[in-house]
Amino acid sequence: MTAWYEQSFGEDYLLVYKHRSQREASEQVEAILPLLQVKPGSRILDLCCGTGRHAVELAAKGYEVTGLDLSDVLLSYARRHSRCLPVTYVKGDMRALPFPDEMFDAVLNWFTSFGYFAEDRENEKVLSEIARVLAPGGKFFIDFLNRAYTVKHLIPVSEREEGDIRIREERFVDGDYVKKKITVAEGSTHRTYFERVKMYSKDELQAMIERSGLKVDRILGGYDKMDYTEEAPRMLFLGRKDRRVTKGGSQWKD
Repeated sequence: MTAWYEQSFGEDYLLVYKHRSQREASEQVEAILPLLQVKPGSRILDLCCGTGRHAVELAAKGYEVTGLDLSDVLLSYARRHSRCLPVTYVKGDMRALPFPDEMFDAVLNWFTSFGYFAEDRENEKVLSEIARVLAPGGKFFIDFLNRAYTVKHLIPVSEREEGDIRIREERFVDGDYVKKKITVAEGSTHRTYFERVKMYSKDELQAMIERSGLKVDRILGGYDKMDYTEEAPRMLFLGRKDRRVTKGGSQWKD
């Protein structure tokens, strides 16, 4: 059976998430970069880069950027809209990154591109891979939904039109997961997609991150840079790698 994330990030994704603008990405990069204190020229991995919105903003600021994603459609779009900026786009699975140890000075993960897998150990592989490819002292950023806020403020149904196409999104909480059913109606044709993200509390995700060999320095509640509370819409984890981590495990630096 094909996993949901292998089906949902195609041509219709570009339409469903059309409202996620380049301006939004620019503002998010402007908010986060000063907190990470990564010098221009540093090697940055945009993990699950999608259409490359954040990658091009980083490249425009003088960083050496690699964007990784599993979707051929989104990678193709990213390459076409790279604005002639030097971004390297690579297809790959975030649980097994096709990069050598300690290659990057920073790894950035935007827009809830975590929690895609049903098993905790699979999601933990993502964190372990972030730690492995980060150079010692390298910085990381993970933008994830706030479980408490999501459960309380979830919008069950929304509909909108894009030209002659009607988009319906149905959202619900099922145990530890937030799920979405997306229907794209074009004339008599209906295409349906599903999304599923495993929700973690702040303490659960922080513990997972730190078990992987990363150290959390700060948790924000959104791009307004306010500290996290249960009423905040997001959980933005910022931190660094304190340990030398390899595929065979991890050990403390001397």
